[in-house]
Amino acid sequence: MSVESDMALASLLEKHRDEIIRMWVRGLHSSDSARYRSRPLDELYVTVSRANDGNYAVLVDDDYSLINGHIEWISKLRLDGGFALSEVQHAYEFYRSILVPMLLAELSGRELSATIEKLNACLFYTITRFSDYFQSLHEARIREHARELEHKVEERTKELAESESKYRVLVEEINDGYFVVQDGVIVFANPAYCELHGYTSSEIIGKPYTDLISPRSLPGVSRLYQKRVAGAESKDLYAYLRRDKSGRSRPTENKVKRITYDGRPAVAGICRDITERMETEKRIREAERFAYIGKLTTSLAHEIRNPLCSVKLNSQILLKNTAFNGNDKRRLEIVVHEISRLERILDEMLDYAKPLSLKMQMGSLKKIIDSCLDTMDVRIREKDIEVKKRYSERRMRRMLFDGEKMEQALINVLINSVDAIEKGGVIEITSKMTAENGTSMRIEICDNGPGIPSADLPFVFDPFFSRKKGGTGLGLVNVKKIVEAHGGRVDLVPRKPTGTILGLTLPVKEELP
Repeated sequence: MSVESDMALASLLEKHRDEIIRMWVRGLHSSDSARYRSRPLDELYVTVSRANDGNYAVLVDDDYSLINGHIEWISKLRLDGGFALSEVQHAYEFYRSILVPMLLAELSGRELSATIEKLNACLFYTITRFSDYFQSLHEARIREHARELEHKVEERTKELAESESKYRVLVEEINDGYFVVQDGVIVFANPAYCELHGYTSSEIIGKPYTDLISPRSLPGVSRLYQKRVAGAESKDLYAYLRRDKSGRSRPTENKVKRITYDGRPAVAGICRDITERMETEKRIREAERFAYIGKLTTSLAHEIRNPLCSVKLNSQILLKNTAFNGNDKRRLEIVVHEISRLERILDEMLDYAKPLSLKMQMGSLKKIIDSCLDTMDVRIREKDIEVKKRYSERRMRRMLFDGEKMEQALINVLINSVDAIEKGGVIEITSKMTAENGTSMRIEICDNGPGIPSADLPFVFDPFFSRKKGGTGLGLVNVKKIVEAHGGRVDLVPRKPTGTILGLTLPVKEELP
């Protein structure tokens, strides 16, 4: 650009500085982003002013120091605030939409063309550098979380080994769960063995040992018993499900040996409950899985997101070129749409991998539900879906929860329902107070879609399990993660004649613990 052009641009930017900042702040505060809408206006004026001054230095003085400093500062601020990468990218794009009409009104010819080209170059540099820096901070936090999970795995593995060692010493040195089976019936049982099964000594003596074994484990345990009685080689140590007096099944481990009792062959054993050990092993496996997913998502974010952002940005710039129209413009719109879908998949994977921290505040779930329905309004109206709301109270009880996380969970549930049902379908949202775990609020979201096959129901909350075209299998996983972090639970059951009912049960807390 010429010196005169630079002076003209500087004069324009200085003249309209306050107007640009005011329009920028107003645009952010009324945008689709709930996070920007919730930010204080004073904060937005500070962040927007610094961004505007940084852009001015680049456009007029070719000085990148201010914008670089702003990028480092805003990246940390927005990451701490839980903002998505795309939200801040769109915030930077507001500057273009504000400035271009001003340029068109006051500049023309080569001066206008050169200024717009310089503006595009400035925003390309700003958004690309921000995306790289923001992502590097995000990856660093994911790696730190992965390291913490690995450390927990090591600690729990050590705890398990120590617990196992101590337990074996106890079994060998004290009377704990001893029993003798002869001719298929219990002929001796110590008090600990009776307590494990919920019987008194008089009730358990003479009882067939098969009555104390869950039907699932009975065939295997019976084969081992027959082999041992016959003198054939069989396992000394085995796990199975015992059945207590109430009919409940519990994981159990027996260490048995063939003996002579009262002059006849019998089988003696030591019986112990291994419920806690099984739960510990389950937690270790879960921690190992999260550690692996943390590493995987970090790698994916690094290898996929950066080039994806570059492709999307350039596609969006090309879309602003009026030379593209008809099929060419439609193809570019499809490219941008599909890139956004890939970004959403990456965001869901990162949400699943990163640790969940709650910001508990008093609020109304009714307002959260209504806000989610407003967000989904366009998609609901596109399919002519009828939404029925039935709340148990005129004003739903206020309670402690993280509004942003609960909104994320409910949006995921509503998206599944809207995607599942046909045009003209119905979604019903009900709420009621229950006495589960004290006082709880239960919200049910029902639809009349085709439902979920019974064979798939046990897996709907498993990561990456999805029958939906283009689905990631992480939507309901993140719903479950958020609700359980609040101390609640999620369940999904078929609805007759068709459809599904997804229930969220949340404890009503009115003050922080």
